[in-house]
Amino acid sequence: MLSRLQYSSPAFLDTTFDQLRTLITVAETGTALAAARALGRDQSSVQKQLDTLNRNFGDLCGEPLVLKQGRGRDMLFTDTGKALVERARTTLGDWLDAIHECRRQLGGTLTVGATRYTLGYLARAGEVVAEEFGARGIELNVVHVRTKDLLGRLLAKDVDLVCGSVVTNNSLDAFDIMEWRRSGLALLTNLDFCQIGDTATTSELPTLPLVVPVSGAITDFVRGWFGADYRSRLDIVAEIDSAQYGFELLRSGLVRACMLVTRGLGEAVDEGRLEGTSGLRRVELVDDLEPRLELLVGVFARRDERSSYSDSHPLNLLWEALKPAD
Repeated sequence: MLSRLQYSSPAFLDTTFDQLRTLITVAETGTALAAARALGRDQSSVQKQLDTLNRNFGDLCGEPLVLKQGRGRDMLFTDTGKALVERARTTLGDWLDAIHECRRQLGGTLTVGATRYTLGYLARAGEVVAEEFGARGIELNVVHVRTKDLLGRLLAKDVDLVCGSVVTNNSLDAFDIMEWRRSGLALLTNLDFCQIGDTATTSELPTLPLVVPVSGAITDFVRGWFGADYRSRLDIVAEIDSAQYGFELLRSGLVRACMLVTRGLGEAVDEGRLEGTSGLRRVELVDDLEPRLELLVGVFARRDERSSYSDSHPLNLLWEALKPAD
């Protein structure tokens, strides 16, 4: 029997981790060959690990983990094998989460989220800290987040910091916030000027044919103004899952309508800074309804986490780099 010291040695842990990862991959892909392809390994290496696990657990439990079903057929997992796969998923997941948490607290890794329209700001800040991060071996991971998921992913610790926008009626007490700007909404339209001028009010929205997103910040505005049943109160001619699709829809002429967008996006279209939007014009949207809502654009971190770290921690260095120039 191996001693406790042998079980906790790095070599033993590496071997055990790799074997369990292989077993999970076989369960997910069905065969040793498919698992080998997924792992970038030789089939013989994967099969050897399976044989070792089968032999060891057969001795320990009286039942192997997997049974071969014949050439080209998925392996059959026994009850013992199924139980071990589920336990392995949990164990390895917890293990990796713990390692990531330790690296995050020690400043070895930093995961940052950005929406499509804030990625440029993050890129410029990344250039500011790149030299120091590189010299210290700090791993910076950047992930795309959708506006609707921004705060949830931060609270779930999927990311350490996010650049994006939220509607001000959301509860923000759980976050440290660096505010870049606040704005309202605008309309982009392919309607003639005689149908809608350069300005409209939010109370007029029920009288207009509208293109709205299925979720996200724009939907939060609409829900705040018109309630959860806003679809029955508004003339929604199309729901979209991306602004780009909305641009293409309006330019195609398939619908004649007004598309709700952020004011910043509307200004970018008006100034010709966005491709694929020629022929569309911006209509200023004046908010005359209660509650008065704004879109807060900026940087978000978990409340008080930054203050628990030194000024040299990667989270604080990147936060400083994201501050707008005076």
